Amino acid sequence: MAAPGAAGLSGLLPAQTSLEYALLDAVTQQERDELVYQYLQKVDGWERDLAVPEFPEGLEWLNTEEPLSIYKDLCGKVVVLDFFTYCCINCIHLLPDLHALERRFSDQDGLLIVGVHSAKFPNEKVLDNIKSAVLRYDITHPVVNDADASLWQELEVSCWPTLVILGPRGNMLFSLIGEGHKDKLFSYTSITLKYYKDRGQIRDGKIGIKLFKESLPPSPLLFPGKVAADHATGRLVVADTGHHRILVIQKNGHIQYSIGGPNPGRKDGMFSESSFNSPQGVAIVNNAIYVADTENHLIRKIDLEAETVSTIAGVGVQGTDTEGGQRGEKQPISSPWDVVVGTSGSEVQRNDILWIAMAGTHQIWALLLDSGTLPKKSELKKGTCLRFAGSGNEENRNNAYPHKAGFAQPSGLSLASEDPWSCLFVADSESSTVRTVSLKDGAVKHLVGGERDPMNLFAFGDIDGVGINAKLQHPLGVAWDEKRNVLYVADSYNHKIKVVDPKTKACTTLACTGDAEPAFNEPGGLCVGDGGRLLYVADTNNHQIKVVDLEARTVSVLPVYKPASAVVDGPFPTEKQKTVPKVPKSAPHIQLAPVTVCPGQTLQLKLKLDLPPGAKLTEGVSSCWFLTAEGSEWLLQEQIPSGDIESISSQPTIALRIPTECVSLEAVVSVSAFLYYCSADSSACMMKSILFRQPLHIADAQPGRVAAVELTHVF
Repeated sequence: MAAPGAAGLSGLLPAQTSLEYALLDAVTQQERDELVYQYLQKVDGWERDLAVPEFPEGLEWLNTEEPLSIYKDLCGKVVVLDFFTYCCINCIHLLPDLHALERRFSDQDGLLIVGVHSAKFPNEKVLDNIKSAVLRYDITHPVVNDADASLWQELEVSCWPTLVILGPRGNMLFSLIGEGHKDKLFSYTSITLKYYKDRGQIRDGKIGIKLFKESLPPSPLLFPGKVAADHATGRLVVADTGHHRILVIQKNGHIQYSIGGPNPGRKDGMFSESSFNSPQGVAIVNNAIYVADTENHLIRKIDLEAETVSTIAGVGVQGTDTEGGQRGEKQPISSPWDVVVGTSGSEVQRNDILWIAMAGTHQIWALLLDSGTLPKKSELKKGTCLRFAGSGNEENRNNAYPHKAGFAQPSGLSLASEDPWSCLFVADSESSTVRTVSLKDGAVKHLVGGERDPMNLFAFGDIDGVGINAKLQHPLGVAWDEKRNVLYVADSYNHKIKVVDPKTKACTTLACTGDAEPAFNEPGGLCVGDGGRLLYVADTNNHQIKVVDLEARTVSVLPVYKPASAVVDGPFPTEKQKTVPKVPKSAPHIQLAPVTVCPGQTLQLKLKLDLPPGAKLTEGVSSCWFLTAEGSEWLLQEQIPSGDIESISSQPTIALRIPTECVSLEAVVSVSAFLYYCSADSSACMMKSILFRQPLHIADAQPGRVAAVELTHVF
């Protein structure tokens, strides 16, 4: 079956907006279902389908026996396309809804979910890392690696996550942007299945699913997210995230306690019956272990003496509250990612506060383990759970007032309680920064990474430097070394450990050698142990705990002893060489008037692109231009074929020098630009592209002065 003409999501907007308003006025579920059914009748009756483009050839697939075709393999199916990137907390929040939908409807019922991975960070384009994420989040539906975001561009997707629901002809029916639409997702898909089944258009055949995890060997650890050291005994506490359990490991690697796992769950009680769901942060004080039970949206406490697990914060479902203030067990929270025990405003070190990196609401919270105070707060009762810093907006905003500051998915915490530091260090993953939060007044300050624009969450890289000139890529962990007064950073997507001097803001890469392969793979957490001699690293995608001897600068692997049934990654193919991205048909294609040039002359192509009012260009490698000349490649010899667009106020001028010996007197050069930018309120990050085609007439004459052409467009 040939694919009909393609169109972007904007074609759905008028009809679906009318449906959304009508649903607001509906009183009963029957009325709502009837409105959706009538909407389907309308959209299905259009003379021309809004057809999704076919998956481009050559893309890499996971969880399938072979690449899928929308108009062959998926013909006769209702398909949910999930445009996601695996670092995105909102995308992670959506996965339970997709899992529930898959449990209700199978491919034999006529429904299939396909994950379309459209990366934000360069590290996320690598198939190895997507494989790890598919395992880590137990994704069992097909996933395609759309590394160049070609399908994203074709459909004019604007932010992560976005769901697109297709009918059995590849016809687009609905789109859902962001998280929190479970009821609509179930309603739209179930009514769509009924609508097309009534018309005999649903096929019940199975899709060739081949789960990646089924071909992998066992390992004691699976995606360990965080590690903490018990300074009193030398033991380690490891969040064995992929096995949904907490391990207490002796210094020789022997497992002393295994609590929870191997399957996800949410149950308090004795060790033998307790369960967790993808736990991350861990902190140990005496015989108490505090756990960020991330996908249960809980804070748990493990009592090693009584061998019990209890819940001390959260209600077991994702919360949206950005203020807090209730007792912990009644306070909804959202995706806690790390925890650290510290003190309140008291000068006596009492370990009476559990600080929480609340990734889901982009904030730092506090749980009172005993009655005490916080900066600028009156006395608080034991058990109170509330926001400490962060407005709840996803930003890289520093401010002397903690509630006006903004974080972007804070994922790692470490405490330096002693003067002159007296602060929390925060690994703020989505802004690729490390920040500090004062324990005295709550002021939030920048330490390294990122850039000054608080709305720019794309200022990432791998550069040693000072302060804002240093660049990180999605750091997930931090560990304070009070012996050397330095901070270690798990620079996760750069697969490195960085060292930061908080006094000078100098950031350098920790260089090590040793018997173990020193390379890390998305390390997620780290801690200092053995009196400051060792650095333990949760080397997440290598499924190991690595040990760095900070004095000898060597790396080894901590052997973990105890058989366990688990899976790990196998060998992967190398990443394919990057090609020029394809400009979608829906993007502007601007044909310019012909220009006459001479051999040896330089033609300056000046980009002058404008964004919508208030929008901010996201700087870095993601916004770029490419110079091509299809059929006239001789024009581009010794030319610079691509570059970055770093600023809207100072856009690049592309210099094209006409060769002295020309193969033809007629040619066409094309300039394509790909922009990432965020809306004024930072509610959505967009990817847009444009293509300029410049015909050239080459005259046999003496070269004149430089010729210039302006490439202008307003998005």
